[in-house]
Amino acid sequence: MQKIEFGSTGLVIEKNGFGCLPIQRISETEAVKLLHKACDGGINFFDTARAYSDSEQKVGAAFSGMRDRIVLATKTGAQTAEGFWRDLETSLRTLKTDYIDIYQFHNPAFCPKPGGEDGLYDAALEAKKQGKIRHISITNHRLAVAQEAIDSGLYASLQFPFSYLAGEQELALVEGCRAHGMGFIAMKGMAGGLLRDGLTAAAWMAAQENVVPIWGVQRESELDQFLQCIREGAELTDERRATIERDRRELCGEFCRGCGYCMPCPAGIEINQCARMSLMLRRAPAQAWLTEEWQAKMHQIEQCRHCGHCIAKCPYGLNTPELLQANYKDYWEVLAQSRK
Repeated sequence: MQKIEFGSTGLVIEKNGFGCLPIQRISETEAVKLLHKACDGGINFFDTARAYSDSEQKVGAAFSGMRDRIVLATKTGAQTAEGFWRDLETSLRTLKTDYIDIYQFHNPAFCPKPGGEDGLYDAALEAKKQGKIRHISITNHRLAVAQEAIDSGLYASLQFPFSYLAGEQELALVEGCRAHGMGFIAMKGMAGGLLRDGLTAAAWMAAQENVVPIWGVQRESELDQFLQCIREGAELTDERRATIERDRRELCGEFCRGCGYCMPCPAGIEINQCARMSLMLRRAPAQAWLTEEWQAKMHQIEQCRHCGHCIAKCPYGLNTPELLQANYKDYWEVLAQSRK
C-alpha cells in the first residue's frame, strides 16, 4: 500500500482513490458490496458529487457505520450561497455523516473567492467554521480557472482531468499544486474510456508525485485491477511504456474527452459519445457501438443546427460540429465494412 499525505490537509490517503460517478448505474446492493470491497482492499478516499444522481445515497449506505475509516469528498454545482447551503445539507443527510472532508466547487466557470457577489466562498468558510466541511476545494476542466485557483492560495486541492495523455499544461498544474501545498485529484485517469489497460494507467499514476487518481469503478473486475496495484505495486515496465507511447501517438491532437459539459444538445445529439465514436470503435469492442440503438443516435447528427452551443461550452476549445461530421462519416463506413 502507498499512503500519502494529501497536500497540506494532514489527511493520509491511499494513492489510489475511488471515483463514485459510475456507481449510479448499478443497484444499491451492488454498489455497497463494491465500496466495501474497495475499503477492505485498502482504498480509503472516495469522491462523489451532488450531481451524480443517487451516488451519494449509495456511499452513505455503505459507510454510515464506518465513517472513521474513509476520507470523503463530494461536490456542489451551486451558483449562489443559498444553493450552496441547500446542496451541503442534502449531501450531509444523504451521505449519513455530519462532516465532509473535502468539499469541492464542481467545475465552476469562474474561481470563487471571498467577497464575491455569488457568496460561494464565504458560505464555504462559514460551513468550515461550523465543522460541516474540513477543506475547501475545487474541480475544473478549464485550464485558466484551474490556474487561478492554484494562484489564489484559497484551495486545499484541485481536481482536473489527468492521464498519461496529459500535455505540458496539465503537468504544469500538477507542479503548481505541489509547489503551493495543494493536493491534486486526477479525474478521467482512463481518458474517459479511451485507455483500456488499467494496470498501465495505474503504473504511470504511481510515478506522479502528489497525484491521487480517482478510478471510476462500476464493475468488480475493474476494481480488482486497482486493488492488485495496491497489494503488489505496479511497475512501469518497458512493455507498459511502449503501450503509453503507442496510445499517445494514436490519440494526439484534437479529440473529444467525453466530459459532457457541452450537453444537453438543442438538437438532441448525444455529443459526448457521438463526437468520439471513431475512437471508441477502435479502442473498445466495436459491435457494442454498431447496434440499432447507436445507429439511431448517430443519425441524430443529421439534425445538427451548427448553433455553436457545444463550441461555447467545450472546455477544450474543440470545433465539435466538425468532429461530429467526421465521426458520422466514419461510423457508416465502419458499419458497412462490418456487414460484408
